[in-house]
Amino acid sequence: MAVQTMSMGDESTGMLASRGLTAAATSKDELLAEPQGDFGGHCKVSQKLPTAGELTKIAELPLLTMHNEAVPFKSLYAGEREGRRVMVIFMRHFFCGNCQEYLRTLCGSITPESLLALPTPTEIVVIGCGHPDLIPFYAETTTCRFPIYADPTRKLYDALGMTHTMSMGEKPPAYVHKSLLSVIVQSFYQLISSGRRALSGGHFSQIGGEFLFENGDVTWCHRMEHTRDHTEVPEIRKQLRLDDDGEQPPSRRKRWSSGLGTAGLARKLSLSSSRERSGSRKRNSLALSARDGSSKEGSVMEKVKEEQVAEADVARQ
Repeated sequence: MAVQTMSMGDESTGMLASRGLTAAATSKDELLAEPQGDFGGHCKVSQKLPTAGELTKIAELPLLTMHNEAVPFKSLYAGEREGRRVMVIFMRHFFCGNCQEYLRTLCGSITPESLLALPTPTEIVVIGCGHPDLIPFYAETTTCRFPIYADPTRKLYDALGMTHTMSMGEKPPAYVHKSLLSVIVQSFYQLISSGRRALSGGHFSQIGGEFLFENGDVTWCHRMEHTRDHTEVPEIRKQLRLDDDGEQPPSRRKRWSSGLGTAGLARKLSLSSSRERSGSRKRNSLALSARDGSSKEGSVMEKVKEEQVAEADVARQ
């Protein structure tokens, strides 16, 4: 019953959001399009990698920043980011409690600092299908420190093969740490408390996925089949090679500690050698002193004997 409640509530609110999306737009009305129809059942999607030709067609499609500025999609993985690994994660609407849980779990396991420590520059970028005005709210709610963009037209979602469904799947994923009731209550509370922006979260039946870009090409991807089907965090870590011992370089602290240990050993050896030399000099000095003492002692004894002989001669006379 709880699952039905979530689906019905999600769908009805999504219909309201889709009707009010254009009204919530700012000066970039051309980026806000009418949503497609809903699909209420479980869906099977292709996990085929996008081709170079397909990526070329969508390279210039616009994304919106939190300041409502348009940037081309290719700016996430080309140009200044050429040669980097970029994991682009497409979320559902900004009020989806399950996606918020996913992002919180992801950000608790992977940080920008851990990605910067990799030999190959690596980034994570998040894209939602709502209005960019909600990006600050979304970043704060999910504790996300990765860049977040908005695609209210959902043209990128469609072009990359992501689909629509209200199905929640058969079982909750590992990344959701709250009960279903808690997730539902949280989502509705956010909707109510957001006021006018409640209609700007994005289309409620849109589902997303994850795409890994390397040198401008997609080398791995996963498209969601239901609303709780994001790739589990351990698999994301694996794709980013965060747990690959061969990929991780020694940290600065380890390198510094290693160098310090080597220097310490050198100092110990130097001190030991110095002590040995000092000890040797002391032993030689003692030996010389002993020989000098022995020589002096022999000289004294000879004089005593001479005096004794002289006294004996005097006594005989």
